[in-house]
Amino acid sequence: MRGPSIFACLPGLSTHFMLQNFEKSQSNFGVADEALLPPPPPSQEIVAAEVSKPKQFVTDAITLQGGLTLLNGRVNGASVMTVGNADLVPGKYEGGLKLWECTVDLVETLRREIQDGQLSFRGKRVLELGCGNGLPGILACIKGATSVDFQDFNAEVLRSLTIHNVNLNLEQARSRLAKVTSDGTTQSKGLSIAPDVHYYAGDWGDVHKVLSVVPSGSPQNGNAVNAFNFTFTESDLLATEQESDVGDVISRVSRNRAGRRMSGSRACERGNSDSAQEGGYDIILMSDTVYSMASLPKLYGLIKKCLRPPYGVLYMAGKKHYIGGGGTRQFKHMVEEDGVMGAHLVADFADGSSNVHEVWKFFFK
Repeated sequence: MRGPSIFACLPGLSTHFMLQNFEKSQSNFGVADEALLPPPPPSQEIVAAEVSKPKQFVTDAITLQGGLTLLNGRVNGASVMTVGNADLVPGKYEGGLKLWECTVDLVETLRREIQDGQLSFRGKRVLELGCGNGLPGILACIKGATSVDFQDFNAEVLRSLTIHNVNLNLEQARSRLAKVTSDGTTQSKGLSIAPDVHYYAGDWGDVHKVLSVVPSGSPQNGNAVNAFNFTFTESDLLATEQESDVGDVISRVSRNRAGRRMSGSRACERGNSDSAQEGGYDIILMSDTVYSMASLPKLYGLIKKCLRPPYGVLYMAGKKHYIGGGGTRQFKHMVEEDGVMGAHLVADFADGSSNVHEVWKFFFK
């Protein structure tokens, strides 16, 4: 049975009031007050062509239920960030070098959404917030997104991990689409994986200055025709040898396909994608980004600047509750009180021994 919200006993208090007062007490949870944090790093684009591959870069294979294998890059965190082996140092390092649990949950859920006809990345403009290794954004690249922007708080994370992990995964995907002819030459199967990829570092309160944003007051045209029309299936991208143990990742998932709202689930299929000057993104992806109550207003403010109405869709994966006071339900409560977007629970993951993980879909009403 679901327990009551921690704010349920506080009638008459707005979310803004509760957020402000909760921030003041976050030091009790080991989360620093933002007023005490150092100034955030400047927002900037990290140019991939100017970045060299780190010497200590290794990968692990993550095989999804359908057999699609993605590569998870790993680097020595102590050699990249001056924070030792800490998972998180507020205001200095936001955990981008670690593969967090909900990232795999989000990738697996997106794959099923595509399989069920509830989601299409074809021709879409995609933004992944708090990307780290970038696996959700990589899936968008492989599934036909026109452009994918990766954002992380730390430029060092993008330079040492994200860029190389994206490149390796796209190379692997392209090699699976290629075939070798009898004369030894390599030919494509007539398909293409060539998204326009960019990388941006910065704090959520400031990074909109370098990202694509929706012009204020500009009407959005939802009738544009997709410039790209990729039609390849998952079977084109499967590894030559199927992994036998692929059920562990999703063994704890519980969901109800029949109960999905068509208004929010299918809307992204209609999003426009061929007019870059309109600004904004058709789909925003994020996992384990709602861990701090103090950062939720900035995060939601950025999403509102970047998500393109009326058909833009946000997929969020996270834990139901975090030690820092944040969580999927607190973010959902804030969004619903704002009244601009609706929410739909796509999947929840529970193994009986840890915090419940959830994947939510948000869409314009």
